[in-house]
Amino acid sequence: MTTASICTIGDEILIGQIVDTNSSEIAKSLNTLGIRVCEMRSVGDDHDAIISTLNSLLSKYDIVLTTGGLGPTKDDITKAALAELSGAKGFIINEEQDRIMRSILHSRGLDVLPANALQASVPDTCDVIPNRLGTAPVMVFRFDESKYGHPAVLYSMPGVPFETLNALPDVLEDIRSHFGLENIYHRNIMTYGLAESALAKKIEDWESALPSDIHLAYLPSTLTGVRLRLSIYGGDRSTQERRIDEQLTALKSIIGEYVYSDEDDTLENALGKLLKASGKTLSAAESCTGGEISHLITTVPGSSSYYLGSVTSYAVSVKEKVLGVPAETIDKYGVVSSEVAAAMAAGVRRVTGSDYSVATTGLAGPGGGDGVNPEGTVWVGVCDSKGCVFTKKFNYHNDRKRNIERFAASSLHFLLTLVKNDLNI
Repeated sequence: MTTASICTIGDEILIGQIVDTNSSEIAKSLNTLGIRVCEMRSVGDDHDAIISTLNSLLSKYDIVLTTGGLGPTKDDITKAALAELSGAKGFIINEEQDRIMRSILHSRGLDVLPANALQASVPDTCDVIPNRLGTAPVMVFRFDESKYGHPAVLYSMPGVPFETLNALPDVLEDIRSHFGLENIYHRNIMTYGLAESALAKKIEDWESALPSDIHLAYLPSTLTGVRLRLSIYGGDRSTQERRIDEQLTALKSIIGEYVYSDEDDTLENALGKLLKASGKTLSAAESCTGGEISHLITTVPGSSSYYLGSVTSYAVSVKEKVLGVPAETIDKYGVVSSEVAAAMAAGVRRVTGSDYSVATTGLAGPGGGDGVNPEGTVWVGVCDSKGCVFTKKFNYHNDRKRNIERFAASSLHFLLTLVKNDLNI
């Protein structure tokens, strides 16, 4: 199987000044080609460290992709390091990239400075893939087996994410044309309601019985639950699909009640698909989640077709005056209670005219409990399309931000479960 590694170059990554999003996008794209990404590294703006790191990676893998260090400033030293690594005798101007660079700068009303002009200059040992959105091209260095003991290719890409992603299809096409590629097949199943350790315990016999060429990965997330990914490397695609389907059927017979999607998905997207397909609408009343549920719902494209809006009823007065929660209910049961969550859900459904509604009231912390409920408690209320109200309590023990995220995710899962029941799905 063709193997690869990804190396990000730049001090800004190592000091946490920017978040590396390029590596994940590159890795996903390589996987779709049937290339196995075996390693990711980051190295700072140090000439010797860059050469040492890339020599190490090229000696182990067929393909190495780097990002960063190709800018016009003095700290962008990747090109010089690659020239030394590849034994270049000098630099040449790539005319196509030079035209692109000049066009970009002129369109911005900028002069072409000497530092800009040098970006179209590349080592004489590389092929060039033009970068249509930036001033520095993708450089491709091809090594025969005499240097690393096997043929290896290094792709040096710009670090600016929108430039990287735009150039990636051309890089992938170059890889396709130079490597014989095997199939990699992945399937994901999304679960919620079981912690990773509890889930592993529940399916341990099934996992132990997996064929040796089928690999299982646990990918937990606060907002989406635990994603289970099954992978097969190599083989015929139709056979791969059939074998994975058989394993997933067996898996769902064990944990079906915790599965909310058969594909890589989110709770809010899975919910949105149901609402859009059924023509039903939704609203929210949020206290302790402060708009987090509304935020998640509206990250889904097309959510305006089913999401009517929300009331962030943080203050008691808003719960009473806007949502119509009776003062005596709050006095008798407390703000953080099943009764108040139910009244909030019913109130926002009445105000907006939605088919479904969800409401939260709780204590995200820090600052202790309210004498009845400990910090980390949330009551969730859901109204179905018939006006029936259901409530459920959740308890978490994290910091404020993580508690709010868990409150929102648990609310969405509770809502999704009841919508499925209401629609007989």
